Amino acid sequence: MIFDNQYEQQRIEKANALRALGKNPYTHNVKKDTSTSEFKRCYEYVINSEAKRDENKKNTVVGRIKFLRQMGKAAFAKVEDEQGALQIYFSRDGIGEDWFKEVKKLVEVGDIVSVTGFPFVTKTGELSLHASALEIVTKSITPLPEKFHGLQDIELRYRKRYLDMIMNPNVKETFKIRSKIVSTIRHFFEERSFLEVETPMMHPIAGGANAKPFVTHHNALGIDRYLRIAPELYLKRLVVGGFEAVFEINRNFRNEGMDLTHNPEFTMIEFYWAYHTYHDLMDLTEEMFAVLLKQLKLPEKIPYGDIEIDFSKKFRKISYKDSLIEIGNIPANILEDKEKIIAYLKVNGEAVSNSLNIGQLYEKLFDLQVEEKLIDPTFIIDYPIQISPLARRSEDNENIAERFELFIAGREIANGFNELNDPIDQYNRFAGQIDAKDAGDDEAHAMDEDYVMALGYGLPPTAGQGLGIDRLTMLLTNEQSIRDVILFPAMKPIRDGSEDNLKEEK
Repeated sequence: MIFDNQYEQQRIEKANALRALGKNPYTHNVKKDTSTSEFKRCYEYVINSEAKRDENKKNTVVGRIKFLRQMGKAAFAKVEDEQGALQIYFSRDGIGEDWFKEVKKLVEVGDIVSVTGFPFVTKTGELSLHASALEIVTKSITPLPEKFHGLQDIELRYRKRYLDMIMNPNVKETFKIRSKIVSTIRHFFEERSFLEVETPMMHPIAGGANAKPFVTHHNALGIDRYLRIAPELYLKRLVVGGFEAVFEINRNFRNEGMDLTHNPEFTMIEFYWAYHTYHDLMDLTEEMFAVLLKQLKLPEKIPYGDIEIDFSKKFRKISYKDSLIEIGNIPANILEDKEKIIAYLKVNGEAVSNSLNIGQLYEKLFDLQVEEKLIDPTFIIDYPIQISPLARRSEDNENIAERFELFIAGREIANGFNELNDPIDQYNRFAGQIDAKDAGDDEAHAMDEDYVMALGYGLPPTAGQGLGIDRLTMLLTNEQSIRDVILFPAMKPIRDGSEDNLKEEK
């Protein structure tokens, strides 16, 4: 049985005792007419009144007991709901002698209760609810962690997010902010006439980004499908079809390692804008950040860990190659010589294959010497064409893609570019990706002939961008791990089937 320790068995017995009294310990007919925060706001005047109470008012608060102190003929408790916590006072005279005697035996920390009564101020000056009625509406069987130490095991917090939220109210605030970020972004694009759409989550061909896919099987069709790496190729099909400004906020899946900034499933917004360029996307992104800071009531300079990020200035723009020289302090004279780059990387402890092309070697240099130094918002622009298989080639330099990535706090936040709309060029690049896949690159794109055919009908000049919602939320809530901004992050299984021990409320 799941609930098999002595404390859980004692609580089950108390639930049965409630039933014996004719009271359902899991009732549904519960009405809540005010939140804890509304109660405090509405009755603030009572604190300054002469009587220190207003028995003409009556409200019902429903929430979880987080603290309980019994004192013979009376008791104090802290009741917590989504809005906060409120002290309640219940006594033999207030709720009736017989019921008070039973409540004292049956109510515990963790129970969800419905309390009706009037506002009053205690001798210590705390606005509280004086109960005239109290009902246990949900009997808690599993004790909460011991109150003084709380829930500190980080692994347990992620595995049991529901318990994490009960014990750590600030966790709920982080996810409220996350929801506000998503809502703000959605309205931002809708106000600029972008259309929100939904595209398939299971793809016949893995594409849209360089990543290893998850594979599943469709029994009825007898074929494999891939959980989507990115919605890019479907969204651009919609632009071919005539939608000139579209966006999607949804999940992507990448069969990769997990760390502070990576989870196998994550949320992104991707948007595509016909008759605009990647320079327009950078302007739009900068504008979006200004709106987010305003809506979240954040200052223009925000803390992130031990650093401060300055949003008060125009976002810096620097080319990929110049960033290697100016920020990475890499000697300019080696950047045109593949052998010199390989030698430089090996001297700096990087294992490098001679099969890598110049673009891939630049990427190694960038990851090694540049990325973590990009603290304030910085657009790295004009990427090597070899690492940009879906981006448009520059007309001024065929080795450069008209592409940018936005970095903040040493991490990539967004990726955007002018879309490649030449079907022949796209076909050839896909073919090159197949060669890379055959050479052992699990993340290379597959050939998507239908997408190439779509381009054959004509994709108008279009710019597109993806932005990670999880990393953005980390940034704006000062969280250092992606697991702190995903409600139920991926976790390694508990191999022996055992659960971590909880300190129980005795």
